[in-house]
Amino acid sequence: MLSRWVRQILQATVYDVAIESPLDVAPKMSQRLNNHIRFKREDLQPVFSFKLRGAYNRISQMPKEQLQRGVICASAGNHAQGVALSGQKLGIPAIIVMPVTTPDIKVEAVKRLGGTVVLHGDSFDVSNRYAQQRAIDENLIFVPPYDDELVIAGQGTIANEILRQWREVEYVFVAVGGGGLIAGIAAYLGEVAPHVKIVPVEYEESACLKLALETGERAILPHVGLFADGTAVAQIGQLPFEVLQLEKSDGSGKIIENEVVTVNTDEICAAIKDIFDENRSIVEPSGALALAGIKKYVEQQQIQDKNIVSIVCGANMNFDRLRYIAERTELGEHREAIYAVTLPEQKGAFLQFCRTLQGRNITEFNYRYNGSNAAQVFVGISLKGGEKERQDIFHHLQQNYDVADLSDDEVAKLHIRYLIGGHGHLHDERLFRVEFPERPGALLTFLERLGLEHNISLFHYRNHGAAEGRVLMGLQAAIDTAQDTLIETLKQINYPFEEVSQNEGYKRFLK
Repeated sequence: MLSRWVRQILQATVYDVAIESPLDVAPKMSQRLNNHIRFKREDLQPVFSFKLRGAYNRISQMPKEQLQRGVICASAGNHAQGVALSGQKLGIPAIIVMPVTTPDIKVEAVKRLGGTVVLHGDSFDVSNRYAQQRAIDENLIFVPPYDDELVIAGQGTIANEILRQWREVEYVFVAVGGGGLIAGIAAYLGEVAPHVKIVPVEYEESACLKLALETGERAILPHVGLFADGTAVAQIGQLPFEVLQLEKSDGSGKIIENEVVTVNTDEICAAIKDIFDENRSIVEPSGALALAGIKKYVEQQQIQDKNIVSIVCGANMNFDRLRYIAERTELGEHREAIYAVTLPEQKGAFLQFCRTLQGRNITEFNYRYNGSNAAQVFVGISLKGGEKERQDIFHHLQQNYDVADLSDDEVAKLHIRYLIGGHGHLHDERLFRVEFPERPGALLTFLERLGLEHNISLFHYRNHGAAEGRVLMGLQAAIDTAQDTLIETLKQINYPFEEVSQNEGYKRFLK
């Protein structure tokens, strides 16, 4: 079965438009991780991602009489640009359906490549259904982003290049969204070089392959985080999942093992900075997934002196996101810790607290007297000793103060640190995190659907250049054990949300 995939990959037509991307040595990361790290630079493709390979291979191998009617796809990013450039190269119409929330930079990029952009729907799923129906109605060729044999074969050409560029490779780390990239790479290496270990890496808020491997079926994630938007997929593709169940040619097991490395937002942001430090290129969050996974895997498995490839799969980064990424990088590298500390409200308490920190560099300090006999401090501290130093500081502070470590608290990092300044003292306030689509009228729509029954007592929104806005909202509403009408109302609004009323930072600084 794998031999058929290898044949498909070797026959792929990707080099009409794509380059053989370099496999760059990463000396800084290699020294830091005590392994031999190289970056497969798919960010250097004409559309700044690997997606061009699969899109062009799929389109170019269709009969000419079908091609003349044109192609259509749904995508908010890299696949869209791959299809648009393929259409331009082959001289055929290319319609790209994109969600209305798609940032202008991506819409304009597709238009520059000759694609006809149609904005439809609030999400990829809605856009995708529309594109598929239009393909049927207008007799167009629909180009899937990952769940297609020729698309997978196009992506698999990356594995062929890696082997020719570095015969000694032992590990390849691959970002996973719908699964087309890892299926192509694993199918080729599983047949030609079964000794090479393929390690999937997923964003922890969109780990659809991990879920599928755990359940044994293509289960659907109830919610998908959009920070790594290039891999934000709720369900692994059917064909990619079938491919990943295949056995290696040497009979040593499946082409991937039942393990997936998952990484969080801070770890991805740190990996983006690592790649910048290494070669001065700025990649998108999904493009840094593989390196984030390598760093975590090396630490957990304690491997050394291995030959490891990181697929740098894309660099379509919105400039607006860089500020947010820079802020989160320090936490992802364990170079900053944040704590909430209760200080006694008495003369000299502030001075004594600073003395307790023993001269450490303070990166952020928020102090607010709350009208009682105590004050709350939100403090960021620069770390040189990583996770161990973070724990040491926490235990040291515990000896003298009531303290909470908020370094892993998303609510604190996204919202609380910007809201410190007063307590609401509302007995019936409930706190929620809500994701708003990043488009005009989203707030108005939310408020109209919420109605006038519940008073908004707190609201914090901060844009970080993504397709969704993160909102922290306080609503005054008692909990009715028989029927929680507020929860039912929020469900009907259909914006993703979660209640965080027990959040430690909220209770200390805002409640």
